[in-house]
Amino acid sequence: MTRIIMHGCNGHMGQVISGLAAQDPQTEIVAGIDVADNRENAYPVFTTLDACQVEADAIIDFSNASAVDALMDYSAARQIPLVLCTTGLSEEQLAKVEETSKKVAVLRSANMSLGINTLFKLIQEAAKVLAAAGFDMEIVERHHHLKVDAPSGTALALADSLNDAMGGQYHYVYDRSQVRQKRDDKEIGISAVRGGTIVGEHEIIFAGPDEVIEFKHTAYSKAVFGKGALEAAKFLAGKPAGKYDMKDVING
Repeated sequence: MTRIIMHGCNGHMGQVISGLAAQDPQTEIVAGIDVADNRENAYPVFTTLDACQVEADAIIDFSNASAVDALMDYSAARQIPLVLCTTGLSEEQLAKVEETSKKVAVLRSANMSLGINTLFKLIQEAAKVLAAAGFDMEIVERHHHLKVDAPSGTALALADSLNDAMGGQYHYVYDRSQVRQKRDDKEIGISAVRGGTIVGEHEIIFAGPDEVIEFKHTAYSKAVFGKGALEAAKFLAGKPAGKYDMKDVING
C-alpha cells in the first residue's frame, strides 16, 4: 500500500486523484493539503504544510506554481518523495527542482499520461526509420479554448523526443505565414488548435513519398493525468534521491 499526501487536494485534479485512489487497492490518500478546506474528504486536510505531519510514502502535487517552493522544502525536510505535476514553473523553480532532487526523489514530467509517455518511445523508434528515410515530421496539438499557452508543453516534449532520436539536427517551425519558401528538410512543424472543450489531442505525422504514418493520442478527460500521477507515486515510493520522469515509470 502506497500512502500518499495530496497537495492541492481540493482543486479539480486533487479531487480526481482522490476518487481514483479510493478505487485503487494499492494506494491510499492519508492526508490532504490545501489553502481552502472547503470540501468533504475521506482524509484529514491541513491548510498549511507544517501542520501536516502524517506519515506517507509519497506526495502528489497538483497545485499552483506559487506553492511549489515551500512544498519542495517540505518534501526534502521530511524525506518524502515528490510527484510534481504543477506546471508553469519559473527558471528559478526549475533550478530548485534540480537542487531538491539531490536530497529526495522528485518526479516531474511534461505530461503525466501513461499513453503520452509510451508515445514518446514509439515515435522515437519511428523517427529512426522514417525520418532517416526522408519523411517529413509534423505535430498538431489541439486543446480547449481556455488554454493560454501555445504550443503545448507536451507538443514541445514530443518534438524534443523526435529531435533527440535524430541527434538534435532538427529545428522547430511554429508559423509558416510570414515566409514563402519550400519546407526545410530539417524542420519539425508544430501547429496549435484552440477550441471548445477539447481536453487534449496530439498528433504526430510522418509524411513521405506516397505514404503517411500517423500517431495520435487523445485525452477524453483529465483522469488520464490522475492515473499517471498515482502510478508515479507507486513507482517513486522508497526510491533514493534523484530526478525521475514518467519514462522511468514506464520502464519500471
